[in-house]
Amino acid sequence: MENKNYSKLYRLMHWAIALCMMFLLLTIFLRMGWMNKNNMALIMRDYLIENDIKLTDDQLIDMAKKVRKPMWQWHIWIGYVLVVLYSIRLMLPFFGEMKITNPLKKDFSVKQKIQYWSYLIFHVCVSASLITGILIVWGPDSMHELSEEIHVLSLYYLLTFIALHFSGVLIAEFGSDNGIVSRIIRGKNTRNEE
Repeated sequence: MENKNYSKLYRLMHWAIALCMMFLLLTIFLRMGWMNKNNMALIMRDYLIENDIKLTDDQLIDMAKKVRKPMWQWHIWIGYVLVVLYSIRLMLPFFGEMKITNPLKKDFSVKQKIQYWSYLIFHVCVSASLITGILIVWGPDSMHELSEEIHVLSLYYLLTFIALHFSGVLIAEFGSDNGIVSRIIRGKNTRNEE
């Protein structure tokens, strides 16, 4: 099996998209965990009670939302960056870069078919996430709730894909595609140069 080297453009797009997705995940985890509006409201309530200041639960929730709003604004801006990067990513195959392989080719092994189906499903899911994200911000009110429900499901496919991707890379690195990590970072297999 011939090991593939990755061009600078391929590596730049791969890592730019990956970093955007990781940043988006960070904002999601912060929103769901440490910066959850209910948790923040409880912390604020306890502090205010210690200082003889009373607010209603609704006021505390509103305050918590205001505190985390700048972080969530970053989620939206990085989402816009990802829309641009992903649009470029989808155009690159027309210029001979980052081709999306058809998983229905008959001469592929089962392993290759699973790999290419995974990537195809990933691309469909990313497209759905980006479209629903845009609809949440810019779409009509009638589509907001459905778009938000679909967009929230993005967390599950993204975590699943990341786990599959890292597992596949590790299996490849220590198996039949030794040096894949070096090639996606530096463009060539540094182990073969020594």
